[in-house]
Amino acid sequence: MPAATTRDLIVETADELFYTQGFEATSFARIAGPLGLSRGNFYHHFKTKDHILDAVITRRRDITQAMLDDWQVVGDDPRDRILRFVRLLIVNRVRIMAFGCPVGTLCAELAKLDHDAQPRAAGILLMFRDWLTDQFRALGAGDAAGDLALHLLGWAQGTAVLATALRDEAMIRREVATTESWLAGLPYPSPSA
Repeated sequence: MPAATTRDLIVETADELFYTQGFEATSFARIAGPLGLSRGNFYHHFKTKDHILDAVITRRRDITQAMLDDWQVVGDDPRDRILRFVRLLIVNRVRIMAFGCPVGTLCAELAKLDHDAQPRAAGILLMFRDWLTDQFRALGAGDAAGDLALHLLGWAQGTAVLATALRDEAMIRREVATTESWLAGLPYPSPSA
């Protein structure tokens, strides 16, 4: 694996800070400081904070696509692949309780700012919706696939918000268990059945 470039390190640092502190609260200095970058070196890679935001959104899209591609390969069937999405709340529970969903919080902040990049960030949520739609369709949900995908995506985002507000791991686990039961009870047979 090649070594990370200065640009890559800036984007990784900005991504983490946008998630943990928010886009608006993150300054050039906060990004450059941990990297030991001079102002000139920093501006050589990114002229504006919006350019950094664009790179962060691209990074998050790439990470999301890689995760969805991996789930597609390792999941036994559509129901198993959907469960991987559902269980993401448990896998990432500590960070979600502290900071929320990385995509959902960025989308919400950019919407409040009426930022031009908000639709592009929301595109990551749409990646999940489209992938889930494909899984529900493969499960046999037909025309209901899109509605089921949006329902599940809304559930995940709502649970992430509650997890941040309440910081209650037991609530996350209960919600995931309830949703696992809901998924198991859907009238669509497993393709392997």
